Amino acid sequence: MWFMRQAGRSLPEYRRVRADVPMLDACARPDMIVEITMQPVRRYGVDAAIYFSDIVVPLKAIGLDLDIKPGVGPVVADPIRDAGGVRRLRDLEPDDVPFVTEAIGELVGELGDRPLIGFAGAPFTLASYLIEGGPSKNHENTKAMMYGAPELWAELMRRLSAVTLGFLRTQVAAGASAVQLFDSWVGALSAEDYRTSVLPHTAWIFERLAELDVPRIHFGVGTGELLGLLGEAGADVVGVDWRVPLDEAARRVGPGRALQGNLDPATLFAPWDVVAERARDVLARGRAAEGHVFNLGHGVLPTTDPDALARLTEFVHEESAAAA
Repeated sequence: MWFMRQAGRSLPEYRRVRADVPMLDACARPDMIVEITMQPVRRYGVDAAIYFSDIVVPLKAIGLDLDIKPGVGPVVADPIRDAGGVRRLRDLEPDDVPFVTEAIGELVGELGDRPLIGFAGAPFTLASYLIEGGPSKNHENTKAMMYGAPELWAELMRRLSAVTLGFLRTQVAAGASAVQLFDSWVGALSAEDYRTSVLPHTAWIFERLAELDVPRIHFGVGTGELLGLLGEAGADVVGVDWRVPLDEAARRVGPGRALQGNLDPATLFAPWDVVAERARDVLARGRAAEGHVFNLGHGVLPTTDPDALARLTEFVHEESAAAA
């Protein structure tokens, strides 16, 4: 088990380290990457570390003018909405992100046998930020390009797929022992739009990651209607948010894939007996899958009590040992 967004937000030690450091600066400093990645491992005893980064780090590294504004999220100075903008995207090389190689080298040494999961944003979500200029509820400009300029859309997705692949390859080459592709906004699409306009690009990434022989995880939010297609994309593990029970998710994803998830993050604000009951239910339903990585159904909420996560980790480990 591990938790999405376990490295940060809810931890007081994270807030102390990040107090006066902008997010993208923290993501480019090896000392901070190592410290923040290790904080939840020390506190919770989770089974894996997740590399501390942000999905827009590779975009910043190839020269795009963007920032992460507190309380807002990624903001792009000059949104990409035409062919000229798309041409600004180039491939990412290891020399663009030397801090990744340095930080992962240190982390692998400190983690020992505990795996480090590499991390990157998926092309659709990156495209949405670049086209909209920031977070969007409706993704109207993104869908307008996807529907109205399919050739331009395909070229944008090809270029973003190459950037994402380069970022993940760099992490694996440095020592990451698994990778997760995170698609925050893909749940905004219909199954047909996903199949036509996104799946080929995501599948291309996973096909090339297969050459690296590391486990591949794919997660999206609000993807209940897309789970079968996420399984088709080629990852070894499909992440499931809290909206679909894991036994039903196993049916939708189909054979040959493990599942990750999917306790509702808000559950951790309930009394402990409720947390334990719901976690036990997730574990029971997860047995319907060919493998199960216990996780939340999305990221740790900022005001979550760290002690609740520590207690949940201990509980899941005890329950899993008893079932074995």
